[in-house]
Amino acid sequence: MKEYVIGLDFGTDSVRAVLVDSATGETVESAVHWYPRWREGQYCDASINQWRQHPLDHIEGMEMTIKTVVSQSGVTPSEVRGICIDTTGSSPIALDESGTALSMRSDMSDNPHGMVILWKDHTAIAEAEEINTLSRTWHEGDYTRYVGGIYSSEWFWAKILRTIRVDESVKTAAHTWMEHCDYMTYLLVGEPELDTFKRSRCAAGHKAMWHENWGGLPSEEYLSAFDPYLGALRSRLYSDTYTSDEVAGQLSADWAERLGLTTDCVVAVGTFDAHAGAVGAEVEEGTLVRVMGTSTCDIIVSSSSAVGDSTVKGICGQVDGSVVPGLVGLEAGQSAFGDVLAWWKNVISWPLDHIASSYLTEEQMAAIKSDIIVKLSEAAEKLPISDSAPLALDWVNGRRTPDANQLLKGALVNLSLGTSAAHIFRALVEAICYGSRSIVDRFREEGVQIDTVVGIGGVAKKSGFIMQTLADVLDMQIKVAVSEQAPALGAAMYAAVASGIYTSMGEAAAAMGNGMEKTYHPDPQRHSQYNDLYANYQKLGIFVETQINNK
Repeated sequence: MKEYVIGLDFGTDSVRAVLVDSATGETVESAVHWYPRWREGQYCDASINQWRQHPLDHIEGMEMTIKTVVSQSGVTPSEVRGICIDTTGSSPIALDESGTALSMRSDMSDNPHGMVILWKDHTAIAEAEEINTLSRTWHEGDYTRYVGGIYSSEWFWAKILRTIRVDESVKTAAHTWMEHCDYMTYLLVGEPELDTFKRSRCAAGHKAMWHENWGGLPSEEYLSAFDPYLGALRSRLYSDTYTSDEVAGQLSADWAERLGLTTDCVVAVGTFDAHAGAVGAEVEEGTLVRVMGTSTCDIIVSSSSAVGDSTVKGICGQVDGSVVPGLVGLEAGQSAFGDVLAWWKNVISWPLDHIASSYLTEEQMAAIKSDIIVKLSEAAEKLPISDSAPLALDWVNGRRTPDANQLLKGALVNLSLGTSAAHIFRALVEAICYGSRSIVDRFREEGVQIDTVVGIGGVAKKSGFIMQTLADVLDMQIKVAVSEQAPALGAAMYAAVASGIYTSMGEAAAAMGNGMEKTYHPDPQRHSQYNDLYANYQKLGIFVETQINNK
């Protein structure tokens, strides 16, 4: 009998399910669902960096995509052995005492504070700073030690603290909170008792300051210093956490019927998309996997003996087992990567949206817009590398790594009357590559060995110009993974181990890995030129951070 597994990858804009042959790693069928409420901009306010998603977008997408891959593939339901979910993060959601998400209740169905608070939501900047300030002098020690020493507004506790301060109704009703990856898993296994449900090690360690050294989450006393609600919440969360090769439960009868599967199907513990992506890209020690899309997450694994008791400053956490059980997972990233280029596309599209729309059809408008980045890339690639060209800073959505600071803004200098749209586009491409180098430099400064870089995600697959520039800036070979959906493939690998098809993640990766499709080689001359420009990028960053008021 054939054995299949399903990886379910919740991204920022859509969810994708892949049905994978566990013997070969071949994707037999895939399906995608675009979130309708999100696409309409519901519950979001870009002016204050509020980004919320209604869980109905996710629930409807989960049902549609899994049902589709099962029915269209024609596999026998009993042959589907396991499912694993990955999501963006930190993206927490509030639940009441019965385990119902607040926004799934009729009295709060339109309340954005009861919805998934998306990873890119930056409304909790002040709360994150409070956490950092107290942590540096806290008598029990610094709870931010294993998350790079700086807590981010993108993360679990800061978002909860902000929410309960601005919405008393949510504070009163929210019995507990779950990361998105936990919540979707919780639904699939039939919503068991909240205190017995297995929470994700990945989510807890990287975003909620969970660590074995202090017995789990930060102490009640510490959390109560911000608000007594947080202190009381601690006992309603979890002490133990679980890696994603472990079983969260069996698929419930209700969901088995909805999806066309059986209750024998195992549901693995949930995880984050970037960590699953690293698994799908066959991460190993010394390999930095860059998940390159709207933002980036940079994942590397290391043995406990290599890391020892040292901690890497200014990253997004180091957690035992968060990527591969038995190894320490280290995470960094950029708050904006593809988003930087999308911003410029939107800027120069203004005449299309406000003038040309009166003269062109919707189809013509869409065709022009889809070609903008392609044409800009072609023109920018022909331009010379020059210290007199525009220089950009990539912090248009704040800085995630190194040293999180979401108050920071982007910058653009060296403009002249000869500066074209292509010049600015090239400057932005170079800026996101300089931001990538600053992450690599920090890891190396802290003693983390990086031998190989692997790129996955939309940017890695689609833009040879960006990937070659990255190779030149880093002076490293960049390999691009074959898989179009590495996070979903990685989630499928976790499911294969959780369901007993394989005994370890290494065994699963060896059988199911799709390999690499292309390698970009650095050009020594261009690297030399970029070295000088990178120094200017660093100087510009210091000036903006220290001399410009970003509050």
